[in-house]
Order: sequence, then C-alpha cells, then structure tokens
Amino acid sequence: MATDMRGNPLTCTAAAAERLDGAIAKFHAYLADPIADIDALLAEEPDCVMGHAIRAGILATTTDKAFDGELQSSLAAAERLAPRANAREGAYIAAARRWAAGDLQAATETWGGIAIEHPRDLLAVQLAQLGDFFLGQSQMLRDRVARVLPHWHRDMPGHGFLLGMHAFGLEECGDYARAEAAGREAVARNPRDGWAAHAVAHVMEMQGRAADGAAFMTETAPGWSPDSLFAYHNWWHVALFCIDRGDIAGALRLFDERVSAGGFGQALEAIDGAALLWRLWVLGHDVGARWSRVAPAWSARLGHGVYAFNDVHAMMAFVATGDAAAQREVIATLERAAAGPGTNAMMSRDVGLPLARGLAAFGRGDFAAAVAHILPVRGIANRFGGSHAQRDVLSWTLCEAAIRAGDARMADAMVAERLALKEGSPVAQGWAARARAMARPLAA
Repeated sequence: MATDMRGNPLTCTAAAAERLDGAIAKFHAYLADPIADIDALLAEEPDCVMGHAIRAGILATTTDKAFDGELQSSLAAAERLAPRANAREGAYIAAARRWAAGDLQAATETWGGIAIEHPRDLLAVQLAQLGDFFLGQSQMLRDRVARVLPHWHRDMPGHGFLLGMHAFGLEECGDYARAEAAGREAVARNPRDGWAAHAVAHVMEMQGRAADGAAFMTETAPGWSPDSLFAYHNWWHVALFCIDRGDIAGALRLFDERVSAGGFGQALEAIDGAALLWRLWVLGHDVGARWSRVAPAWSARLGHGVYAFNDVHAMMAFVATGDAAAQREVIATLERAAAGPGTNAMMSRDVGLPLARGLAAFGRGDFAAAVAHILPVRGIANRFGGSHAQRDVLSWTLCEAAIRAGDARMADAMVAERLALKEGSPVAQGWAARARAMARPLAA
C-alpha cells in the first residue's frame, strides 16, 4: 500500500505513486501531456489501477466522443483490476463509468463524494468541479471547493491550485472581489496556473473591464502559455476583450495565432473557435475563410450527440457557412438525444434544441423567430453547461437579432440589459445607437 503526496491511499508501488503525482500535477495546471505520462507508467506497470482510473476520468471530461475508444479502453482495464482496488480507487472507476454511460450528474457527485471522504484529494475536487462546469452548476463550482478548504494549509503541495479552483467558483457565483483576490494569489504563487489566470479573466469579463483583462492576461501569459493545453481558451478570453474594445483586427489575429493553434483537434477547442467567430460574424464583420478552419472539426462530430453544448456551437459554424444539410443533422442529433437517456437528454430538450433552432433562424434571416426561440431559453441556459462568459453569446445574439428584426421594444430591452453590464463597451454603444434610431414613443 502506497500513498500519493497528500496521503491518499493507492494500491500500487511507491515509485508508481510518485509518477502518478507528476502526471496529476500536470493536469492541475493543464500542462502537456498528463496522458502521455500515465501511458508511460502503465506500459511499465499495467496493474496500476489508479493509472487507468485517472486516465479514464481525464478522457471522460473532454466531453468529446472522439476519445470514446480510449476512454472505454481505460475503463475496461480499470474494471478488470477493480477487485484489487481500494474503496477510493473503486469510486474513481465508478465515476468514470457513470460519465461514460451518460449520467454526468452521478459521475460528478461520485467524484465529489471522494473529496468528502478524502478532502486532500485534489484530483477528485478538480474532476468534480469540471463536472459542475459541464452541468452549469455555479453554486457547486464554489461550494465543492469550499467544503475541503479547512483541511488544507498554505504549505501543502497544490494549495495554490485549490485557490484557483475556488476563484473560478466564486466568480461564477458573482463574488467578484474575492474571486479576483484568490485568482491573483494563485497566479502569484504559481505563474503556470492557467486555470487561476482564467478565473481572473472571467471576473474582468463579467465586470466589463476589457482593458484590465487584456493587460492582466498578456502580463501573465509567459507563465501559463508555454506547453499549456488550456492556453487556447485563455487567449480566447483576450480576443473577447479585444472585441469589447473595438479591436476587431486584434481579435482575428488572436484567432489565427493563438486560438486555432491546436488545430481544433478536440471539441473544447472547436467550441472556442466557433464562439469567437460567431460573435464577430453576428456583428457583420468579415472573418474571411476562418470558418473553414472550424467547421471541419464539427463535421467530424456530426451525429455524436454526447453534449448539447457542443452541438449548439457546431450549429454556429454550419449557420455561418450556410451548410443547410449539416444544420438539419445537428437538429436531428439533438432530437435523438432529447428522446434518449442520460443527462444530455435534458440538456438537449430544454436548451440545445431551441437554441439550435434559434441560430438556424438567425442564419436564414428570420430574426423575429431567432428571438422567439432564444429568449425563453436564455434564463435556463445554465442547464446545458458552460460559464456565464460562454453563455453570454446568447445575449449577444439576441441584441443583434432584435435590432435586425426591427422590433423596437425588444431591441430597447436587450440593449438596456447590455448597457447595464458593459456601458463603456463600443459593441454595446453600437447596439444602443442602432436601437435609438428605431425607437418609437411609449403609448400614453
């Protein structure tokens, strides 16, 4: 019986435990490549059950069916070794199996339960928080971390990562001052902590502090950018700051040089690529041939139907490129998912389908229908996951659709919401000017 660096029990050799610690530390910082490190360990010690279980958990939380074969292989190996696993390792296997079976909620609670039993198990906290993120559970993004904090102290290895996770949860719950302080402290302690830097970026995005956000991310980039598997998302945030400051050329340059750097090889990258170009395309900016770099990633995933959040972003690419057949396939995929089992059925039924239909309506110029589909869903869009910053694309689309529909009252309402959040934004001011031009007096 061995333990990891924080005293959590493992049924492997001490040497294997040390190597697992190294791979997990990379995952905490989203540095390349923890899977390669685990594979190297398993090549030498194939009976390391926790190695297979961790590998399965990491692959599961990509929310990408492209990795399903690898996930199933890891699960099969872990389950063969389950009789020799301890209770903690068995719970890791169960969580990954539940996620693979489509029950994201049960998987997340299983990882959360591990953290309750072993509050110094930072990986369990991280995987549970990722589950909360994909489920759109803002409160749990915060509380999942808060419940283990009393069992940690500043000098424990990984404490800074825990602060970064807490910072993101605080931000998603609107506690911006505490979130920024925790995120900045985590980055100061470990400049390679891209998740903590990202938490601070979220604070500044939500507060409309585009100049501050761009400066902070640019200053900290030398720490989190090299060898990071998460850098594309942090640069996506910088691109959003560029758009909000009216620097469209800067946003496109970041798409070319940073956001697309990974070639959109995984769904999470393709989400950011589509979301960035959609914001620009909706505003009427010429994005050139850039959609041709994102759309193939979604074409390769047509029909997967594992996570409605992915499907809605695929729809953005197909609407912008005018691919009507692909749009119909996305709708059909969401309809099948909505009628099926698992967490994604609710996500597809309640949120994914109406949003996809609304985006399709926007694309064919039926802006009133776009508003009709999207507006009732926006308030419950957390049900299909993502962050406030990611789901903001819905309000963005509603502002433009209401104006293009010529609906003066709706445009006034949507723009008023935007100005209340980001009064100094050139994008918001542009919408406000267009809305004022079409305003009509209130009835007596």
